[in-house]
Amino acid sequence: MSQSSGGFHHRLRQLDDRRRLAFMAALCERLLPNYALYAEHTGSGDIAALRNILDLVWEHLLVKGAKIDFDRQADKLAELEPPPDDDSFGARRALDAVVALSALLDGLRGEAPEAPLEVSMTSRGGVRAFIELTEGEDDDQRLAALVREHPLMADERDFQDAVLEAVEEDELDRDALKALRRLGRNDGVSNLGLTLD
Repeated sequence: MSQSSGGFHHRLRQLDDRRRLAFMAALCERLLPNYALYAEHTGSGDIAALRNILDLVWEHLLVKGAKIDFDRQADKLAELEPPPDDDSFGARRALDAVVALSALLDGLRGEAPEAPLEVSMTSRGGVRAFIELTEGEDDDQRLAALVREHPLMADERDFQDAVLEAVEEDELDRDALKALRRLGRNDGVSNLGLTLD
């Protein structure tokens, strides 16, 4: 199934709140290894704290009436950003994970109708940046074609399609959410094809 952005974006907008949150949570799962790698290599950041915030989101989705103070979690999340003076590639991809999780928390608090699209674009933007970094193509048109046809970008499109299809299923029950979380964790491989191992 090809992903015409209109069709994909339209389908994202049609989701109810719970399904939108589940979509974003799954995409955030796949961004966490990038943050973990950055934290491990620089000693900056706290992957356990980031992981805990995302776990609370899943708990909110899985446990009816789970009482979680997401304003407080948003404050904690702000402290997990890479230092503003670190402009390295690793810091920017770690920041992607924080930005995506921040959009998810905004969505949870009902403040961000465009949050799912923001998370989708953040994840894609990281893949594009990685391809641009590794392929080193100066010609803009050639680079655009390269990005479009790159296996990592194809994988990203397929992954987001699979997550969207999963959240569109009739019953987003406990089992479906657990399966979605496994899909997002992607065996510990991030959207950039990187893993802590």
